[in-house]
Amino acid sequence: MPAICEVGSWGFGVTSEGLKGLKGKLGLGIGAGNVVRFEARGKRNVGQVLALERGGMRQHVNGKGDGSQGENLHQISTVGNSTNIKWHCCSVGKLDREGLLNQKGCVIWITGLSGSGKSTLACALSRELHSRGKLTYVLDGDNVRHGLNSDLTFKPEDRAENIRRIGEVAKLFSDAGIICIASLISPYRKDRAACRALLPEGDFIEVFLDVPIHVCEQRDPKGLYKLARAGKIRGFTGIDDAYEPPVSCEIVLKEEGREATPPRELAEQVISYLYEKGYLHAQ
Repeated sequence: MPAICEVGSWGFGVTSEGLKGLKGKLGLGIGAGNVVRFEARGKRNVGQVLALERGGMRQHVNGKGDGSQGENLHQISTVGNSTNIKWHCCSVGKLDREGLLNQKGCVIWITGLSGSGKSTLACALSRELHSRGKLTYVLDGDNVRHGLNSDLTFKPEDRAENIRRIGEVAKLFSDAGIICIASLISPYRKDRAACRALLPEGDFIEVFLDVPIHVCEQRDPKGLYKLARAGKIRGFTGIDDAYEPPVSCEIVLKEEGREATPPRELAEQVISYLYEKGYLHAQ
């Protein structure tokens, strides 16, 4: 009889024979009531729970199939600076939410220099997907600094924290079944890679707006390059701080002339990718 693993909001079937094989690798243990659990090993080190399915009736640990409260068997964990915490599973998971929305949750991460058109593309993409009946949300780098990240500066350590927080929020939107569009410079590969690592394989779609700095500087919609050249802004990406372009991203949108490609055309290129990969319908 297969066991159903419920980790956060996703699951997979494992035969009893396969379960024995996984026991040593994942730290599996069979507890009372045929509840199978394991302690996730690695940097996250979050205790998770497997529930055994019998006769088509799934037994939930923290919430039973009928919505009533079940016994919480999660082990207490330490994650970062948070101690004595547990991961609480819910009977409604990502696949349920995706089925309701008829789409697959994912993160479209738009990166590029200031003035490359990231925010414009994000809004155009959101509009085009909305017109197709798809639910999206845009996390714009500037917008997020008006609230959640208003306590952060533009020092290197704060810029890294800014990206980390946006990555975590984007992960939540994706888990909700929403197509989350994150638009921010995110100049360093390691920070973008850390955000990618938060999501299941394939659910982080990196879009590189490849626009040369001299074109971005000619556009200079916010007047920031002028201020950076005058020494009034320090650590400005592309001037006195590095931008590390992606080496293996999913989509590259390359522009070389001062006249920008219409945002709708760029958005359609991203939408074509989403169709091809099956993100615009539920599994």
